[in-house]
Amino acid sequence: MGDSVVLCGANAYQKKYYFNEEFAILPERIRQELQILCVMYTEEIGGIFMIEFDEKGNLQMKTEALEGDAMYDEIGSALRIKKLQEEKKDLFESLELFYKVFASEDGGIG
Repeated sequence: MGDSVVLCGANAYQKKYYFNEEFAILPERIRQELQILCVMYTEEIGGIFMIEFDEKGNLQMKTEALEGDAMYDEIGSALRIKKLQEEKKDLFESLELFYKVFASEDGGIG
């Protein structure tokens, strides 16, 4: 299908965090780190933040905001994502390896 698979995300508008239960086999420490990362991002920048795997198993960080959201920091968003890519490089590489090893052909974790 070529669709991406969302690992987790946070929404500043609804004050909610989402974790894809297909990845529940990840260690609790990793799940907590992802939650902190996502929630802190939306507290700092605003909008909606998602971490997902593309069709090749590469980790992507995506963000969006509602139209007219004056509180969303678009410039800060790009800078924060770049900083996360540097600071969490080992975590993200491990997650990519995990996904590529455990993802079945239909995109599920098995």
